[in-house]
Amino acid sequence: MQRFDTAKAAALELRPDEPVYCFHPSVLKADAQAFMGMFPGKTAYAVKTNGEPMVLKTLAEIGVNCFDVASPGEIRAVRELAPKAEMLYMHPIKAQSDIRLALEQYGIRVTVVDHEDEVTKVVRVVRALDIDPGQITIYVRIQTKGHAAYELSKKFGAGPAQGVELLQRLHRSGFKVGICFHVGSQIEDPDTYDRALKSADWVRNRAGVPLVGLDVGGGFPAEYGHDPNRKVPDMPSIGQLMSRLRSDIEEWGFGDTPLVAEPGRVIVARAFSLIVRVLLRKGRRLYINDGIWASLSDSWTGKITLPAKFIPDPAIRQRNGDAANIVPFKVCGATCDSVDILSRPFWLPETVDTGDWIEIGHIGAYSLSLRTRFNGFYPDRFVEVMTPFDDGERPHGYASLETMAD
Repeated sequence: MQRFDTAKAAALELRPDEPVYCFHPSVLKADAQAFMGMFPGKTAYAVKTNGEPMVLKTLAEIGVNCFDVASPGEIRAVRELAPKAEMLYMHPIKAQSDIRLALEQYGIRVTVVDHEDEVTKVVRVVRALDIDPGQITIYVRIQTKGHAAYELSKKFGAGPAQGVELLQRLHRSGFKVGICFHVGSQIEDPDTYDRALKSADWVRNRAGVPLVGLDVGGGFPAEYGHDPNRKVPDMPSIGQLMSRLRSDIEEWGFGDTPLVAEPGRVIVARAFSLIVRVLLRKGRRLYINDGIWASLSDSWTGKITLPAKFIPDPAIRQRNGDAANIVPFKVCGATCDSVDILSRPFWLPETVDTGDWIEIGHIGAYSLSLRTRFNGFYPDRFVEVMTPFDDGERPHGYASLETMAD
């Protein structure tokens, strides 16, 4: 992998027409170590967030020895790059053959359920393999209510009464049991974990069985950009949020319970930025070589505000407008799909033109995992960049569509 001091240096030397991912390993290490230092329990990195080999390898090198996996593909990826790491198979709904693969071939001994039929699947496999149920830890995932950019309890989680029944059934069958929840991705309300812990306490008290763990899931928010035309959300920093979570854990009586977290965004979001090129400027529209079917799915939903920096092409000698005047541009993606338009425009110098580049920051979470090969476009070029995106020149912002005419 080629190495550059800055993304701008990479753009000017490579002059790429295809998107280029800039990997910032120092940022990944710092953010992972910071989280592990703040959370009072086991950190299981959520592989779904970004399962690129360079990410898994770097995390393993700095001591991340537990991974939250959701599929045989993720299991194989972790085993290849971190062969001694523990894996938690935390997808609530699994094929019975995948359960057997995890238990038999990979020796996984921690999983999750949220329905009685999932319990039946696990019991069948454990009996078929003649495994002592006491060697298996099964978390029961319960529903929670909160505010997050991406809500997850609409799809997964047992209701409180059902959670009680599942815990009791698993305990009678000889399994070790725990409670888990997932408050969603990128929480927007600092009270979210408190409410989830309240639900977990209700289930625990009525189940009346010994718990070997509490998994608080993910949802820990990453830092992104800010829309200049929207109110700044009143959210605490990750340090403040973690301090509050530790206090809530104690308040609800889980202080002596082994804890697990499944962070994703908060660890890997800032570890990547993306260089895109302006293929065409058409008035106040910019057509770039990436889009919602590749790296910018978060920018389609409008849930996340990604920061961006302008990298002018020095080969462009004549420019119109004033470089100091920052204006909104509607951004269109590379595919021939008319849906491929970002939900919020870039705010950039009005001098931006065909052939210039833009560095989009904090692209590490889900952007790579969700990219597709639609229309034959598939960004897959990487360089290593030493300077973090947040250092140096301040990025330009995004703004709401309502601020500009079509």
